[in-house]
Amino acid sequence: MESDSLIIIPTYNEKENIASILHVVLGMKEHQFDALVIDDNSPDGTGAIVDDLIKTEFPDRLHIIKRTGKLGLGTAYIAGFKWALEHDYQYIIEMDADFSHRPQDLIPLQAACATGGADVAVGSRYINGVNVVNWPMGRILMSYFASKYVRIITGMHVHDTTAGFVCYRRQVLESIDLDKIEFKGYAFQIEMKYTAYKMGFKIVEVPIVFVNRVLGTSKMNSSIFGEAMFGVIKLKWSSTFDRKHKFTRKTASTASGSSHSS
Repeated sequence: MESDSLIIIPTYNEKENIASILHVVLGMKEHQFDALVIDDNSPDGTGAIVDDLIKTEFPDRLHIIKRTGKLGLGTAYIAGFKWALEHDYQYIIEMDADFSHRPQDLIPLQAACATGGADVAVGSRYINGVNVVNWPMGRILMSYFASKYVRIITGMHVHDTTAGFVCYRRQVLESIDLDKIEFKGYAFQIEMKYTAYKMGFKIVEVPIVFVNRVLGTSKMNSSIFGEAMFGVIKLKWSSTFDRKHKFTRKTASTASGSSHSS
């Protein structure tokens, strides 16, 4: 049975987590997901672990794109989005490799788009209070108020604007000119949501529990929040003075689709 849903997992030095997360998400009984790993030439051998899983366990459901180095989270997801559209997936989900995004939350996230009427479903840490486990208080406050700030500046009715656990209907990604998405780091998450919002797509938040990684090293630092803070001002400026260029949906004739071949 072919899957209609693809999970995109960017990786850099995730050898402690990658096999475990892939076994869980590809083994789920409630819904069949396929997975695409975007590996930025991890020196710890993450890519080789995925290669082995493709050969021995998941030849038709697990795929990998290997890049030359650390090229940025945003460009990793853009590469994954384009691959997903080329291979005719209907629901495309962003997910971290380190179990901070719980696999069981994939089900309601995908369902929000598949049957719940959402165009974009955001796995939200802040829609029902603060649902974050094992983060230092300083990091929780930084993340929470960053999302508040983005919400105020942009006018989006989204509580977790910086969330990285997101499901898109393919029509959203087909409509956005992915080559015009500017941000490479975590501000990419804000830009994608804001672009969908300005195009009139329906964004809903699905409550999740976010769990701090146990294994491996976090890639988060204060400069990431700095990018988000200044980037959102640029986004708002663009939406005011460059609306036609950036926030007009692509025509249907530009959409692509084919079979699920790798």
